[in-house]
Amino acid sequence: MEILSSEKMSSGIYKVSSADCGVFYMRPVYLKTLSEKDFLENYEFNADVSQEIIDAGLITAAECKAVDYLARSEQSRSGLFKKLIDKGYDRDFVNPALDYLESVKYLSDERYCRSWLNTRKINHFEGRQKLLSELLGRGIPKETAGNALDEFFLENDENLIAEKCYLKLVKRGKSGEKLISALMQQGFSYKVASSLEKNNGKIDPE
Repeated sequence: MEILSSEKMSSGIYKVSSADCGVFYMRPVYLKTLSEKDFLENYEFNADVSQEIIDAGLITAAECKAVDYLARSEQSRSGLFKKLIDKGYDRDFVNPALDYLESVKYLSDERYCRSWLNTRKINHFEGRQKLLSELLGRGIPKETAGNALDEFFLENDENLIAEKCYLKLVKRGKSGEKLISALMQQGFSYKVASSLEKNNGKIDPE
């Protein structure tokens, strides 16, 4: 590969012009054996190193697309990985890009959980088990999801959420065992559900 020019941008990514591959973008952190200094001081590279530079460019392309998604909203790693794969990016290039974005805190499952939970609570009244199941289904690691839920329920009383869920279900005509079953489907324990049904929407104090 013959490098014609390289320009470092404010993001730390280089805009590279080569005689062989045209113009592409490359973040040096993705180079495996070649240092940034060596890259800048040389203009001709053998086949192996050329491939390393090309691969770094492909990882950078995946990173840039990931950043586009993250600029719109918080993303989970699992969800972002799937979106990039669906767009045709190779998993061998996607994973290093996501590793880098996590290392610089631009991608965070913890932050995604907080955002998702705070948005979810606006129109849904759900208990811990339902929310945990939803997060796990989005590819969030169990420990991360559990920690996020601990934080969420420090700020949001699960009993009050259960009472709101009860009122919503009663308005839909639920009663008796069907009401208890519906409450449990929304992630509340049998104890909480039966207490709400027995006490007309209130939970027995411990």
